[in-house]
Amino acid sequence: MLGRVTTPQNLDERFRDAVSALQPSGRRPAPDEPIRDGSALTGARARELFDAQLTSRHLDLAARWLRSFNEGFYTIGSSGHEGNAAVAAALRVDDPALLHYRSGGFYCARALQAGVESDDESRKDPLVEAARDVLRGVVAAATEPIAGGRHKVFGRADLQIIPTTSTIASHLPRAVGLAFGIARGKQTPWPGDAVAVASFGDASVNHATATAAFNTAGWYDHTGQRLPLLLVCEDNGYGISVPSPDGWTAETLRGRPGIRYFSADGCDLAATYDAAREAADWVREQRRPAVLHLTMVRLMGHAGADAEVAYRSAEEITRDLERDPLVGTARLLVESGTLGVEELLTRYDEVGWQVRKVAEEVLNEPKLTSAAEVMAPLAPRRPLRTARVIADAATRAGGPGAHARSQTFGGKLPEQGGPLTLAQTINATLTDALLATPGAVLFGEDVAVKGGVYGVTKNLRDRFGAERVFDTLLDETSVLGLGLGAGLAGLLPIPEIQYLAYLHNAEDQLRGEAATMGFFSKGAFRNPMVVRVAGLAYQQSFGGHFHNDNSVAVLRDVPGLVLAVPARAADAAPMLRACLAAAAADGSVCVYLEPIALYHTRDLYEPGDNEWLAPYAGPLEWANAHTPIGRARTYPIGSADNLTILTFGNGLPMSLRVAARLAAQGYGSRVVDLRWLSPLPTADLVREASATGRVLIVDETRRSGGVGEGILAALVDGGFVGAARRVAAADSFVPLGPAAQQVLIGEDAITQGAHALLAR
Repeated sequence: MLGRVTTPQNLDERFRDAVSALQPSGRRPAPDEPIRDGSALTGARARELFDAQLTSRHLDLAARWLRSFNEGFYTIGSSGHEGNAAVAAALRVDDPALLHYRSGGFYCARALQAGVESDDESRKDPLVEAARDVLRGVVAAATEPIAGGRHKVFGRADLQIIPTTSTIASHLPRAVGLAFGIARGKQTPWPGDAVAVASFGDASVNHATATAAFNTAGWYDHTGQRLPLLLVCEDNGYGISVPSPDGWTAETLRGRPGIRYFSADGCDLAATYDAAREAADWVREQRRPAVLHLTMVRLMGHAGADAEVAYRSAEEITRDLERDPLVGTARLLVESGTLGVEELLTRYDEVGWQVRKVAEEVLNEPKLTSAAEVMAPLAPRRPLRTARVIADAATRAGGPGAHARSQTFGGKLPEQGGPLTLAQTINATLTDALLATPGAVLFGEDVAVKGGVYGVTKNLRDRFGAERVFDTLLDETSVLGLGLGAGLAGLLPIPEIQYLAYLHNAEDQLRGEAATMGFFSKGAFRNPMVVRVAGLAYQQSFGGHFHNDNSVAVLRDVPGLVLAVPARAADAAPMLRACLAAAAADGSVCVYLEPIALYHTRDLYEPGDNEWLAPYAGPLEWANAHTPIGRARTYPIGSADNLTILTFGNGLPMSLRVAARLAAQGYGSRVVDLRWLSPLPTADLVREASATGRVLIVDETRRSGGVGEGILAALVDGGFVGAARRVAAADSFVPLGPAAQQVLIGEDAITQGAHALLAR
């Protein structure tokens, strides 16, 4: 009797017994005949897909074998989901795909469909090479073709399979954005009639990111906008160890407005192929979103360490084994007369032998052996190339594009007017960016019609049209997902998050999706984007913590992400150009954090002094004014030899005012604006701190987990020897009204900190 745990041996024996019991039909149809009456699946195609299914199954068995002696590091398999091979067959090789971690059959079928061959002339079988790809990932080999040993993912550039590390649904907002990019883009890597496809598990329908993706897809369809998206739900009835309530997944998917529903028994290859072809053809022709719901089974538990005994009965395991999709395909082949029982068993053993041989071969392949190797694709920095992008844009804007630029600005070029505020400078820079980069698109909540809450994007839709500047629905996850997919599709997205506090419900789109793309694809895929975020505190007469948020810890903790904070108009334009150029040149993911309280500030020391304004630089000055990522700016005040103040954002004007008063008392200061919070301008900070030996860190973020902690660590690591003191906000949310001043830093606290250091 079958035990409470499904082992590889159980699965192997059940398959052999079930196939051996099949009764041949006695006929031998032509290869191009349907495998079953009424089906579009031919016998020849069914044989190919069976090979892909077999390869996927034996990969799971090999992964368990490798794990048995600690040489395999990933055992979540595709057993029971092999029907997704038919989905690959119903699509084209040039349809970009984001695959669920149980879509091994799809991966193998697409490799077979594409006929991928290795450069090694001794290896010609695409399925063998697909197996090698996957097993290299299982053993974390540096030779793995997509992630290079950093993770086991389904991905390969020449198969148009985009890697995703999501075990839930966090890749689905990106899939919506990918379909959006295909529909809108003119220079995408894919044909204009391509379909974006993403697979996911049934439990993921309950995830917030899935809800966001479904809602956004339906919203775009409701508004009449094209979205060629096929979502494939692989439903095995379990979310790890939690069973899905009967009928819940189907009801949830079927009830999504604006998304066409298709379904099939995912354990029946012919039914799956027919439904997948119908769904894919409908999406391709209609350019509208659809979901394909496939009922499947999960064999061998969730992973190698899964204790099935805790949540599955022997009866349930037996029931699932009876629906084994490999047995189902074998039955199709035998009953149609396409293959005989002995042929099937022989092929099963042949594929198993090939996969085991590959598993033995990859054991000896090199692993990543240093931090430098691991981090190599994380965030490429090519400052010379970035500077070149800016210089080329300046040449075009000042030469061939000069007339168009003048027309776009309505004949009033910003450099010919008076000095501008921070908000006005950002608006002018965005205008120049949209002019310089035809693929740039700007979007977010209220950015088009209203021009943003603070008028920063005013007139941009009138200048560039609704195709390039548009409002989105009210959902930050969808806003970022749109940018992630659009970037993959060849656009340069500039999404806006209306307030920093609103980012937190969607921040994993930056951490788990945006920042990981280059890392887990060795740069084969990238999602360049510049996310504009209005934030930080000090708004007067408006707010509370939803509009005054001084927490950036989650952004600084994302490897490779660039975090820019322009405090004044003089830096806003060159910093934004640097972010946009880095996105274009290196595929960088940048967050451009705009201090709301400084948007319309005009004065610094006295009312009417206009010291916080700055002239806008015309194209001829862009190259010389370039601000490289990770470089600070120093303001020497007085003799500049008694105290160094390190600050950013709202801390800059406060620190400059304090430094001016100190100068009047005979103390010289160096006020250093970090400008870049990630990467920190470490060399500049250490140099400027060492020049005086006294450092005051003025940090408007919180004392715990704030930027100041990183600055102190950078100074220590950089060998700074001297006195240091920190002024930081309290570990509190920002309250409403005057109470905010009780937890935020102010000039009095900065002055006290400065005098304490100067007294030493």
